[in-house]
Amino acid sequence: MKYGSKPLALVMILGSAGTFLAQFGLAQFGGGPPGPPRTAKASAPEDLTGYWVSLVTEDWRWRMVTPAKGDYDGVPINGAGRKAADTWDPAKDEAAGNQCKAYGAAAITRVPGRFHITWVDDNTLKLETDAGTQTRLFHFNGKAPQTGDAGWQGYSAASWDHQSGGAFGPPPPGGSLKVVTTHMKPGYLRGNGVPYSENAVVTEYFDAVKEPDGEQYLIVKTLVDDPQFLAQQFITSTHFRKEADGAKWHPTACSAR
Repeated sequence: MKYGSKPLALVMILGSAGTFLAQFGLAQFGGGPPGPPRTAKASAPEDLTGYWVSLVTEDWRWRMVTPAKGDYDGVPINGAGRKAADTWDPAKDEAAGNQCKAYGAAAITRVPGRFHITWVDDNTLKLETDAGTQTRLFHFNGKAPQTGDAGWQGYSAASWDHQSGGAFGPPPPGGSLKVVTTHMKPGYLRGNGVPYSENAVVTEYFDAVKEPDGEQYLIVKTLVDDPQFLAQQFITSTHFRKEADGAKWHPTACSAR
């Protein structure tokens, strides 16, 4: 029997082969066209949400009390930074409405208190602090503003980082939350006026760790780059413990101390 100019059997064989090759090719390359990209929330390698309380296990003298004017130990401040810090006047900051200068994005993790982390939507993570009543938004797949400051917390571009843990070695299994913050109002790295400028860049890595006893901890590694006031990168590592709920959550206003 013929089908056109080719035997029917040959047509059937070629058709079956074509179907097989098409299916094989789809299997080899993912089974069809790619779907929409996964959201930041769906692709999160770790759960950072919940209430976290800071553990002041280092730098107690600079974090639990306001350091004396001129106490800049531990900060790689340059000559311009020292000159600016020597003019620190908390009363003047209060009068000018700048009592939140030590609660900006470059310093807020070092202020003793609590964090509350939640998802605003599938691509925006929110971090609230009870100390100073500050709110930070971490934008995944977002474009930063080109000019002007974005307040004390600046603009934070977030990503799940599976490659590098910054200055502290490789990230834990799964990866870290990497946050790069720019466009901040100038503020203080410490409550006694150690400055950072509006051109500072803050890079942070957030890692959640669960211990065998069930306790959960959050480690925030912060790197501040500011050639205007720092002789080199300022690096800190800050620790938090997860709390069961918000029973101890008590937001308080900023203070120039």
